Amino acid sequence: YLMLHAGVVARKNQALILPAWPGSGKSTLSAALCQRGWRLLSDEFGLVRPKDGLLAPFPRLIALKNESIAVIRDFAPDAVLGPEYPKTRKGTVCHLRPPAESIARDQEPAKPRWIVFPQFKAGASMSLRSVEKTEAFVTLSGHSCNYDLIGLRGFKALTGLIDFCDCYRFEYGGDLEQAVAQLNALADGLI
Repeated sequence: YLMLHAGVVARKNQALILPAWPGSGKSTLSAALCQRGWRLLSDEFGLVRPKDGLLAPFPRLIALKNESIAVIRDFAPDAVLGPEYPKTRKGTVCHLRPPAESIARDQEPAKPRWIVFPQFKAGASMSLRSVEKTEAFVTLSGHSCNYDLIGLRGFKALTGLIDFCDCYRFEYGGDLEQAVAQLNALADGLI
């Protein structure tokens, strides 16, 4: 697999890839989307099959950190969260159970459709803007865990992924419901 440091969710078997550095809000956004009907493939590892470019699911517990814990508790009161672990190297950590459907479909790959580079900034206005494919390639290669190790297969998998997908940068602030609505509109072809 080509491994990406990214959250991956799918709707109607089309995958939204959320590559980002730690602290960018990708796990929170992945958790919110899967609480609103998207299928969770992973909140941390996007696994691209080089042979066909599909994304393999790896639906595990979603690690929420610090303020994200309360945000998801408020956003999805029925979500199943485990105990909080304070004073880890990442602060307070709590794990969210993926939806049952995501676990039941853990053998079903999804077709890549969108690459969205998320960035949470407290109080920021929401912004979704298109990214040129060249910029997306360079940025996404920086989020790959093994791109350089698998050589030409990695290059072909990454370029194929960029070719299949529409690419965006997404900045969002405190309104998670609004952020989910924006990505739903993208998936519905309204943007």
